[in-house]
Amino acid sequence: MRIAQVSPLFESVPPKLYGGTERIVSYLTEELVRMGHDVTLFASGDSVTSAKLISPWCCALRLQPDCKDQTVHHFTMLEMVQKEIENFDIVHYHIDYLHYPLSRRSKVPHITTLHGRLDMPDLIPIYKEFTDIPLVSISNSQRKPLPDVNWQKTVYHGLTEDLYKLKDAEGEYLAFVGRFSPEKRADRAIELAKEVNIPIKLAAKIETLDLEYYETNIKEMLNHPLVDYVGEIGEKDKNEFLGNAKALVFLIDWPEPFGLVMIEAMACGTPVIAWNKGSVPEIIEHGVTGYIVNSIEEATEAVKNLPKLNRKKIRETFEKRFSANRMAQDYVEVYEELIKVKKLSDFDLLYKEY
Repeated sequence: MRIAQVSPLFESVPPKLYGGTERIVSYLTEELVRMGHDVTLFASGDSVTSAKLISPWCCALRLQPDCKDQTVHHFTMLEMVQKEIENFDIVHYHIDYLHYPLSRRSKVPHITTLHGRLDMPDLIPIYKEFTDIPLVSISNSQRKPLPDVNWQKTVYHGLTEDLYKLKDAEGEYLAFVGRFSPEKRADRAIELAKEVNIPIKLAAKIETLDLEYYETNIKEMLNHPLVDYVGEIGEKDKNEFLGNAKALVFLIDWPEPFGLVMIEAMACGTPVIAWNKGSVPEIIEHGVTGYIVNSIEEATEAVKNLPKLNRKKIRETFEKRFSANRMAQDYVEVYEELIKVKKLSDFDLLYKEY
């Protein structure tokens, strides 16, 4: 199958540090190539891939302080896709709605995975208009704000199985990975650590938009003796960081569409203590791969119950549910169905002409 993957340009594929969408695009692309498909990746020029790489710009846009209009480069990339589009059996977009007017008029089958939150009023008009665009969700929970669009399937994220190794021994600290932002609730994670008197290590990115929140709500909390802020970490550091933790603390306060770090922890055998929001009940098996909680009191009890969980079982659950191979197989099923529907549609049109 000839497949195009169209990635956001904000980060390279894979990203050097933080970047969930681009990381998934990388895992999917490499797995499709391994399966024997002919894959072309549209991404930033500093991406590393075994697929054919086509790029409108040299580097990840987040690393370019002089770049003031990131949309320009995405539209340039869309034109590159259009110039090549007849060479593909299907085009898989990961750039939200930017391509919808073009794709609606395209003769080549296409699919869009939505990676972000959908509970924003501004999205209602565009999805009311583009109800025909075939979409994939990354959790069933993600669909709730837009139940009437053209959902094809829910495909959970997956990681390559050799990316992280099982760490058998229970660690001595709690771990937080994410952004210092209101929805990620690092403050809750720190509060829990203080409540149970266990050290916590925070690997977090500080976005420009969240700088005021960080200065007002988080910065002072980092001075507590139990708290160790290690900065932003990349993929190569996560096995040690997550694998050596007692648990990943994921006490979010928003409808998380997926939460990639949860399965990264599971791949290390590390249990997850997660707030009951968004995709959490779909990803975490309560009492097996971690604990789903609704309060700090419940989270405190979950920490006490961590020894009841089997880290080997957590790793096995990851391998069964969240491997890159399973993710790629799910997407191939979507591709094949859309290609089949397109062929039937073309046949019907040809038949009517006669």
